[in-house]
Amino acid sequence: MAGEGPLEEFRRQWRAELSASAAGSSGQRRGRAKRKRREAELAGDGSPRDPRGYFELAEGLLQGRGLSWERGRGSPATAKAAAPSLVEQLISDLNEINEIPFFDIQLPYELALQIFQYLNRVELGRCAQVSKTWKVLAEDEVLWYRVCKQEGYLLDATISDCSCWKQVLQDCLIKENTLRTNWKNRIGAVSQLQYDLGKVLCDVHSFDGVVIAGYTSGDVRLWDTRSCNYTAPILESTQDTFELGCLPQVSFVKINKSLAVAAYENGTIDVWSLLVGREPVHHYQHNQRIQALALGSYTTAIASASGFQVRVECPDDKGYWQSLAHFEVQKLVNFLQIVPDTGRNPITVGAAEEIVYVLKAGESDTVLHSVYGHPVTSLDVSTNQAVFGIKSVGWLINEGNKIQVYSLQTCQCLTTLGNSAGDFTCINLKDSPPNMLVTGNKDRRVRVYDLRDNSKPVSSFYAHQLGVSAVYMDDWKVVSGGEEGLVCVWDQRMGTKLWEMHARHPVRHIWFNAHTLVTANIPNEKNPHGASIMDDDLTAHRRHRGIICAYEFSVDQLATESILPICRSTYNETTGYSYNIGLVVPYDKL
Repeated sequence: MAGEGPLEEFRRQWRAELSASAAGSSGQRRGRAKRKRREAELAGDGSPRDPRGYFELAEGLLQGRGLSWERGRGSPATAKAAAPSLVEQLISDLNEINEIPFFDIQLPYELALQIFQYLNRVELGRCAQVSKTWKVLAEDEVLWYRVCKQEGYLLDATISDCSCWKQVLQDCLIKENTLRTNWKNRIGAVSQLQYDLGKVLCDVHSFDGVVIAGYTSGDVRLWDTRSCNYTAPILESTQDTFELGCLPQVSFVKINKSLAVAAYENGTIDVWSLLVGREPVHHYQHNQRIQALALGSYTTAIASASGFQVRVECPDDKGYWQSLAHFEVQKLVNFLQIVPDTGRNPITVGAAEEIVYVLKAGESDTVLHSVYGHPVTSLDVSTNQAVFGIKSVGWLINEGNKIQVYSLQTCQCLTTLGNSAGDFTCINLKDSPPNMLVTGNKDRRVRVYDLRDNSKPVSSFYAHQLGVSAVYMDDWKVVSGGEEGLVCVWDQRMGTKLWEMHARHPVRHIWFNAHTLVTANIPNEKNPHGASIMDDDLTAHRRHRGIICAYEFSVDQLATESILPICRSTYNETTGYSYNIGLVVPYDKL
């Protein structure tokens, strides 16, 4: 009420709580008698049995006076004798809160478990502090098993695999926090996935830690970064009958959970099964050079473009490969993607200069987007959307380059993003978090967009001097690669650069998960002048052949022994470019 002091307000709240507790308890008769006795005592003179003493005691505790009695309320001896009884009575009064009918209701265990399953880990922890009954409920193994699934940990495990799922979740959270710290502080180990000297790298792709690479020699190699053994088994080709050195070089390579695909310069495509062996399980031929290759992330559909033709291959229910569809387009295809989660009826999205097609088997091709004189510079698709960069040329001088977002169900434009002077050279939609999109541009900026808000980028990073060539992101970080060979790791929420690495050639491929980062620097020149692969001095080819790096941010690495090699340093550091070898004379003493 207005005008009443803190003591009067405290008395009023205390009286209301006592009345509510007494009226709702199971021992109503005892509660009424106790309430009447206290109401009678409220008219007293402030003696130790007077409830006003409780108020003064509580007020003194709040003000930090401990159990001391107010001046003028009696001697210290009287206060010392009265304090225990007051504390005991206060505790007794607080315990009466448990007599509220809500806590007296005994629900069946299964019904209470069904209610608790809608709580997250923080809410379960709070409920465990309410009472012993709730603690038993909140620590049930079924609840914590579901929480682990919801948090994304041990998705393939069953409830009987672990005896304490709460501890499992705690260990997973600690591991995740440690990995994030290692990412931010550049703590880990770096390995180069090397091949024979003299072979120039042509294309690299990876999926779930397995890396595939194609070379100018025609060889296709595999690495599994999930194991410590980085030996690269070679995949046999259907062209082994050619003489050594006459194999066509590899144009494109793709890999998913079960298949590996390689396209060669002569129009040949080989398909390997990762579950069978090193020999191809399928092979088909184009008449011209292959310009684009696509492989479904979780399907067995393969799409390839050569000239004005797009071909889709897919095995049937019995495992026999067949040509599912042939499409004839008006212009040369530059980009090709397979829509995820389309099953036995794959949907292919292709960009031929300024025209974007949606290709479905058994149906005529659908033009998704077409504006004359505005070519497509990049393309990516998700389950429901297609995103591509549009270059603005011609009479629309004031119009900047933009990103178009289309719905694959309605074939309608959902939104238009960006307005940049440079071309959007790379887009990543399907690997980004929901409703998020990361792009790279020739204007040296990496931009992160929220598809729910097309007003401006959520984040914008400026780093790469020759333009951005590859991007990849998750919920808190962005990794970008540039034409100058620089790999940068950004903290998306803070908008800052964590660290960077440098190699000689442009970055063409980036992939990472919680503990592994794979980058590939692929040369633009596949046949460098003055460095023949038949020279005896093989060290001359090292700077021409490209490089694949695998970074492991494992918690098993020691921080003092696993700092990644740095590419640049200031004059204040005691470690320089020589892979963290301590300098005898630091820079600042030269």
